[in-house]
Amino acid sequence: MSLFISDALAQGNGAPPPDGGLLGLLPLLIIFIIFYFLLIRPQVKRAKEHKKMVESLTVGDEVVSTGGLVGKVVAMDEGFLTLDVGNGIQLVVQRNAVAAVVPKGTLKAALSGKSQED
Repeated sequence: MSLFISDALAQGNGAPPPDGGLLGLLPLLIIFIIFYFLLIRPQVKRAKEHKKMVESLTVGDEVVSTGGLVGKVVAMDEGFLTLDVGNGIQLVVQRNAVAAVVPKGTLKAALSGKSQED
């Protein structure tokens, strides 16, 4: 049988030592750092700013909801706001649904602009 197949002889040296342990993890560490600064950190910062804005809402503030409704806060509960969206129409929305606080007078200007067009 040894005519076609050469005999496998064991090497005395053993397997070569692996390349540096931390050096192999370096690309993964760099990718994680990039993800942290480009994705995770800005998202956490925005979430903190939104939470602070929602907690600082008071009656009389004019807000825009995530659905695009513009209204004036007339009543507040622990989890909900009542918005006056004009002409005596009041809607109840969740506090977390507030996207932004707009400058006072925005709602009045928007309503007066619509009535002039009619």
